[in-house]
Amino acid sequence: MSEMTGPGRVRAPGRRSFTRGWFIGAGLSLIWTFPTLVSIWESPDPVAHAVGTLIVVVFAAVFLASVPFARRTPSGWRRLIPAAVMFALSLSLAPWIGGDVRWMWTFVGVAVAVSSVARRPTWILVLLLSASSFIVGTWSGADTFTNVLSSAIILSISIMMLSFVQNITTLERLRATQEQVAELAAERERSRVARDVHDILGHSLTVITVKAELAGRLMDAGSPAARDEIAQIEQLSRGALADVRATVHGYRGVSISGELAAARAALESAGVAAELPGSTDSVPSDRRELAGWVVREAVTNVVRHAGASVCRVSLDGRSVEVADDGCGPSGVPSSGSGLPGLRERVETAGARMTVGRSDLGGFRVRVTW
Repeated sequence: MSEMTGPGRVRAPGRRSFTRGWFIGAGLSLIWTFPTLVSIWESPDPVAHAVGTLIVVVFAAVFLASVPFARRTPSGWRRLIPAAVMFALSLSLAPWIGGDVRWMWTFVGVAVAVSSVARRPTWILVLLLSASSFIVGTWSGADTFTNVLSSAIILSISIMMLSFVQNITTLERLRATQEQVAELAAERERSRVARDVHDILGHSLTVITVKAELAGRLMDAGSPAARDEIAQIEQLSRGALADVRATVHGYRGVSISGELAAARAALESAGVAAELPGSTDSVPSDRRELAGWVVREAVTNVVRHAGASVCRVSLDGRSVEVADDGCGPSGVPSSGSGLPGLRERVETAGARMTVGRSDLGGFRVRVTW
């Protein structure tokens, strides 16, 4: 997971490893401050030895801290504070080493490059630093080759670090995007499993409830048929458990033929006359599973809520419709998740679902593709 750094900023996991790598690489590069220390120690002024060495040590510490500082600072010019401090420290060495302070500006250019400010300001600052190195070298009497070399080193290393940091930033963004995609995929899978489990258990438990009520009445009447109803309840419970296990593992399939057979049994147990099609051949093969889910959810609603005496299922090559003669639409949004879940499934499959009053006087669910 990502970590928060600074106001509203997110740090990808790769940033920690990049900072660790920066300390290693930057620490090794500080060996190039040794010529500056030699120049300071060659000064006849004893104060220069202590003060100059301290300045170089502070300079190196600020250089090492430039990347962690930039990564903990919101976007803006404040990220350039380490580079500005380093530039000021280098100038403070001028009384002892003169124009040779420009050799410290390579580190300043790198600090500017890794500050992660906008690309154009970074280019401008690095070019100004390189030009300043040439001017200072000329002013101090250095030969042209040395001046060009120092300017080229500042420019090339700074731009190289700028490109490197931008590549690292792009990689971190890709990693963060991959994490977000993985989270969305996991959330979508959880929603799918929750929807399927609801659809499966909603239908099965509704039928089990109806059959349990019927078995209770038969037992009160002393009818031997109660034993058959109880046996069917057991079969339904085992089937629901198997369906839930299969759904969790992603292996469950739904067919329109199987759902029509289950719908007939559920409707008859609830005392609802079932008008079902005799064939499912008109439904395209790629829409049979979707049609099965529609029949399952709509018939479950009829048994559970409609108070109907007749339920009709109609199929053709372009649609499936379930209608009843029950109480019809209530006009109040449902608090359940059955029809909203079915609508989501239908829209995901590229089809369209409409609900309303049926020609039988009750409720109608129609899905077209």
